[in-house]
Amino acid sequence: MGKDAFEITVNIVKMFAIFLLMVQLVPILVWVERRGSAFIQNRLGPNRVGPLGLLQLLADAVKFLFKEEFLPQKAVAFMYYGAPVAALIPAALALASIPLSVPINLQPFEMFGQTYGPYTFLVQGYDFGVGIVFVLGVSSLGAYSLLMAGWGSSNKYSLLGALRACAQMISYELALGLSLVGILMVYGTFHFADIITAQQGPLTFNAFGKQTVINWLPNWGIFYQPLGAVIFFASTFAESNRLPFDLPEAEGELVAGFHTEYGGFKMLMFFIGEYGHMLVSSALLATFYFGGYNIPGLIPADVTASLVANGFGPNAASLLTALIFHLGLLVKLLFFLWVFIWVRWTLPRFRYDQLMSLGWKTMLPWALANTVLTAIWLVASYR
Repeated sequence: MGKDAFEITVNIVKMFAIFLLMVQLVPILVWVERRGSAFIQNRLGPNRVGPLGLLQLLADAVKFLFKEEFLPQKAVAFMYYGAPVAALIPAALALASIPLSVPINLQPFEMFGQTYGPYTFLVQGYDFGVGIVFVLGVSSLGAYSLLMAGWGSSNKYSLLGALRACAQMISYELALGLSLVGILMVYGTFHFADIITAQQGPLTFNAFGKQTVINWLPNWGIFYQPLGAVIFFASTFAESNRLPFDLPEAEGELVAGFHTEYGGFKMLMFFIGEYGHMLVSSALLATFYFGGYNIPGLIPADVTASLVANGFGPNAASLLTALIFHLGLLVKLLFFLWVFIWVRWTLPRFRYDQLMSLGWKTMLPWALANTVLTAIWLVASYR
């Protein structure tokens, strides 16, 4: 956690801030989804409560918090109440392990008559060094929350939705995990920070025994693994239970699926968990294939040096550099989140047999082929 009280305090505040970032983005995304779907469908959307309907978020929050608390008569109380918590925790843990900006380097400074520092603060909750292994392991726990909700509700529609969800998540986790093997082979590491650092500068690759540099393209993973990026992005829709893969909560067939019996604050926690998985998926897509927090044409060390040369202190320059690159990542995240919303209101839902056929007969073989082709390319490039 840290070597003194200041570092421990900052690290604790940092973890709470990352969690609040996820929680506070949810109502904004709900508003964007409502207004975005209205735009796509040529209607108005929420526009009565506050300017542009922005205060509808507050009205919804009040509604969720003050709804009557109830427990279905034959429900299993532990599973029923535990499911929303289990839906929220995996997304929060996964997001906290992803770097959101460059590390902040603070030189020694005086405060309250004492000297503190030097410090290096990572703009992430924690760093285990295994990166994607931890994220995939934690994210897969989300299936348990859906199964707990389906079984604990003692409702046949909820149980059917939970069974669909588990089968769907297991099926698409294979394609999702295998699609990442290629990019991990290219970079040769599981560590997020090393992968992001490797994507700085212009596009540089080895082919047929010589190195090629394309100065007008960034050195992003999408140019090394285009097929892997497409498979990964499609799989994240199934992992997040979003259209066209929202079979676990298909309203026309299962009422509302696994959360049929949920309302109020418990329903809100399911919402936060779903949008949290969308946020984690977008962050992983940006980290592996779109340079993470890197901004084309900017090197973090050069930005810090330029700020110092323009009169900023080294600590202020490091903080501003972290803010600039965090905003760069935030723009990418918001774009991918908008694509999630865009696809939901554009494509129709798959039938369940089509869903399984796509996962097992199309995406899994293509992900495996991508891994084999990447291995062949790497062997041929470095000979």
